[in-house]
Amino acid sequence: MEAAAETGNMASVQHIILVLSGKGGVGKSTISTQLALALRHAGKKVGILDVDLCGPSIPRMLRAQGRAVHQCDSGWVPVYVDQEQSISLMSVGFLLENPDEAVVWRGPKKNALIRQFVCDVAWGQLDYLVVDTPPGTSDEHMATVDALRPYGPLGALVVTTPQPCRPRSQAVSVGDVRRELTFCRKAGLQVLGVVENMSGFVCPHCAECTHVFSRGGGEELACHAGVPFLGSVPLDPELTRSLEEGRDFIREFPESPAFPALLSIAQKVLTEAPARLL
Repeated sequence: MEAAAETGNMASVQHIILVLSGKGGVGKSTISTQLALALRHAGKKVGILDVDLCGPSIPRMLRAQGRAVHQCDSGWVPVYVDQEQSISLMSVGFLLENPDEAVVWRGPKKNALIRQFVCDVAWGQLDYLVVDTPPGTSDEHMATVDALRPYGPLGALVVTTPQPCRPRSQAVSVGDVRRELTFCRKAGLQVLGVVENMSGFVCPHCAECTHVFSRGGGEELACHAGVPFLGSVPLDPELTRSLEEGRDFIREFPESPAFPALLSIAQKVLTEAPARLL
C-alpha cells in the first residue's frame, strides 16, 4: 500500500531536474526559482522541491514565507505560489515556527524528511519538478537521488560562477564544479548543462556590462567536461530586488538584461530535458 501511494504522488511528474552547485554563494536557489518562473512563462506546470534544509531561501524568494502546509488524503499539499496554481512549492521553511530558526539535525533525520518530501507530497500533474539542493555533495544529495530515482531518469543543472579555468583558480572554483560533475556521473544523473551565474554586472543607468569576476569559465568548463553550456546570467540589480521582495522577475522585468538570458536557458532545458530524460 505504501509503495502504491508513493507511485501515485509522483506518477504525474513528467521531468525531474536537480539544480546543483559545487559550493555555496553561486546563486543556485536564484537559478532554481527563475528557471521555475521561466518554465511557467512558457506554459508549463512546475513544482519546486527545496531540499536545502539548512538554508531554505526559496519561500522568501517567491513571497511564500509563513504559509501553512495542509494534509490531504494523499499526504501533504504543496504551497501554491500563484492563483493559477501553476507553481507549487515544498520546503522545510514551511515547517519552522520561526523563519530564522536553525535546522540543527543529524543526517538520518534530514534524510527521512527528504524521503517524506518526495513520497508524501501530493504534487499532482507537473511538467517539471525543480529540486533545489544544498551546496556540494553530501548525504542530503544521495538521499534525494535515492528517493527520486524510482520515478524516472533524473536531470542535473550545474550552477557556477565565471572564474576562468586557469591553474591557480582551478583548485578552488573550477575544482568544485568538476567534483559536482563527477558526482552526477557516479550518481547516474543526466547533466542537462552548466549555467554561469553572476556573469558580469549590468549598470542600472547605462546598461553596460562589466565583467567583475572575469568571464568564460563556465563555458570553458562545460566544453572541457563534454556537457552543454546553457548560458550566462549577469548580475542585475532588478533581479536582486525581485528576489528580496518576492516578485515575479520574469513577468515584471522583461526589459532587464537578465531576462533574455534566463528565458534562453529555460528554452534549452525545454529542448534538452524531453530528449535526454527518456
